[in-house]
Amino acid sequence: MLSGDGGFGETGDSIDLPRPAPRMEVHAKFIPGVAMSETRILTALPVYNEVSHLREVLAQVRRYSSDILVVDDGSTDGTAELLAREKDLFVVRHETNLGYGAGIRTAFEYSLEHDYEVLVTIDCDGQHQPCLIPKLASAVFPDSGEPVDIVSGSRYLTKFEGDSTPPEARRRINILINELLEDRLGLTLTDSFCGFKAYRVAALPQFEITELGYAIPLQFWVQAVAKNLTIEEFPVPLVYLEEKRSFGGSLDDSERRMAYYLEVFEREMSRWFPEAEPAIQDAGCSERAK
Repeated sequence: MLSGDGGFGETGDSIDLPRPAPRMEVHAKFIPGVAMSETRILTALPVYNEVSHLREVLAQVRRYSSDILVVDDGSTDGTAELLAREKDLFVVRHETNLGYGAGIRTAFEYSLEHDYEVLVTIDCDGQHQPCLIPKLASAVFPDSGEPVDIVSGSRYLTKFEGDSTPPEARRRINILINELLEDRLGLTLTDSFCGFKAYRVAALPQFEITELGYAIPLQFWVQAVAKNLTIEEFPVPLVYLEEKRSFGGSLDDSERRMAYYLEVFEREMSRWFPEAEPAIQDAGCSERAK
């Protein structure tokens, strides 16, 4: 069950996802770097006001993925008009801006309704490399061993030549959340916030996504551990093109953003691990998160 309290709309109404138009039956075995015969892969891009990046990113994604979904989260900058001119895309539009988590949830729902086996999510700000889509997708169904439920990109697992230097506050928050996940859940990650991921679609019904904003990773990781899903990290380059990119409103303040993340995390812990003791707030945490 993906939709818990609320659905996709502001009033709790769900959005009817359109059936895809007829398309060429191009399977993963024809995509360079993927050896998974007949595996249906969907690449989804959640976007909000990305008209300056969208055309270039789509051109790159098309080289490595045959089925592409764009979730337009109520853009007002011309993104919707650009998408209307693009061909060979599946598009779902939220009439109002609901948040990054809402875009991810719509991608989950769409991949399930249309019988995909692997979902890859990639951001549209130019910070992820589409050429890695086939390798990320193939890691869900390795040649040997059991399938992996979540293959999560990590910008800190391997050092790549030309890596960017991350904004200090974002890196510090990422480290603090990584430590929190390991301490409270026993989950060891090097990058808890990377949006470049591949999912085994059959595992997605186990999630109950109600967090529609940027704190969706906190909800996601708690539920993934609660459901005993298999998780592996996959090294991806560290690229920051817009270091001052806004989270929106008060969340641009790193202290408030960290408090928001902790609030969502504790809410999920109380639901899925009610026997766990709440974390004692470290008086220095807010200062370190700035």
